[in-house]
Amino acid sequence: MRATRLFQSMLSVSLTACLLVFSFSSAQALERIRWKMQSAWGAQVMILGPTGKHIEKTVKTISDGKIQFRFHEPNSLVPVLEMWDAVKQGSLDVAFTTPGYHAGKIPAVSFFSAVPFGPGVLELTAWMDYGGGQELKDRIYGEHGLVSLKCLIIAPETSGWFRSKINKVEDLKGIKMRFFGLGALVMNKLGVSTQLLAGGDIFPALEKGVIDATEFSMPTMDLSYGFYQVAKFNYFPGWHQQATMSELLMNKPKWEGLSNTAQAIIRSTCNDAYLWSAVRSDALQYKAMAELESKGVTFVTWPDSELAKFEKAWNEVVAEKSAEDPLFKEVHASYQGFRDKYAVWGSRAYLR
Repeated sequence: MRATRLFQSMLSVSLTACLLVFSFSSAQALERIRWKMQSAWGAQVMILGPTGKHIEKTVKTISDGKIQFRFHEPNSLVPVLEMWDAVKQGSLDVAFTTPGYHAGKIPAVSFFSAVPFGPGVLELTAWMDYGGGQELKDRIYGEHGLVSLKCLIIAPETSGWFRSKINKVEDLKGIKMRFFGLGALVMNKLGVSTQLLAGGDIFPALEKGVIDATEFSMPTMDLSYGFYQVAKFNYFPGWHQQATMSELLMNKPKWEGLSNTAQAIIRSTCNDAYLWSAVRSDALQYKAMAELESKGVTFVTWPDSELAKFEKAWNEVVAEKSAEDPLFKEVHASYQGFRDKYAVWGSRAYLR
């Protein structure tokens, strides 16, 4: 509750900043921008989809209609997992997506989305804004002709949907499972055959038996996709995603061609969407959980003994990937270095 009240207070500050930006922009000549924005998630998918619509509405409102990002549903312009290339080439103006969807190209960018056994919303944001994370991200994306603004963050996810109850980590060996980002590397190490599927492609694959199990997000979003119709066991906690960031991805030359005022409006829009999504993602889950239980879903909590096995595998992944991928090593060193310093405060300040 304390974190929720803090974010609500921060949201008010963000909205005030948006109005100040508008007051400033109204005194300036602001160019007319009409960009197509494809979302990785459908408008009907709770939290994720509405945040995209919120971005569309907010940027139009605070620019007095001069800047418009037209929301497009997933795959309506290009396949979701190909949006990186489309934006880079300039054929898509804006992608509302997540760094984890680019892991096949650059594994290290997954750190800018979610980290196994990582921090919550505030600490992850602190690394990005005050610990060097954003500077690393800007450099990496910039080398590929892209600009990324963090434009959404959500509370912890769940760790998977299974057709039958899983009693221990060893029982996962040999199953086919949709899994996201760095967590997929952990599951692979444990003998799981993983594949990355965009949200809208998961249910058909699960229903047809192409995959045996899946993780996606948190109860509100998973309810939207209907996984409970096939898999009745939903596992907690989301060890692989204690907080998850998403982004507004834009072509760097196009971004740099905007006026300072236009850039400020877009940044303010993302700041607003970031807080808006964080608060909603924490506040709405209990309702979705009650509905899922009414549909026959059983919530299962991994015991500490099994979580320790996941964490051991994660530490092994870090060592192996750092040895073979200098960029992975560099980003992890920045992330972990900040966490070690933050712990001086975090381990004492918060009730546990």
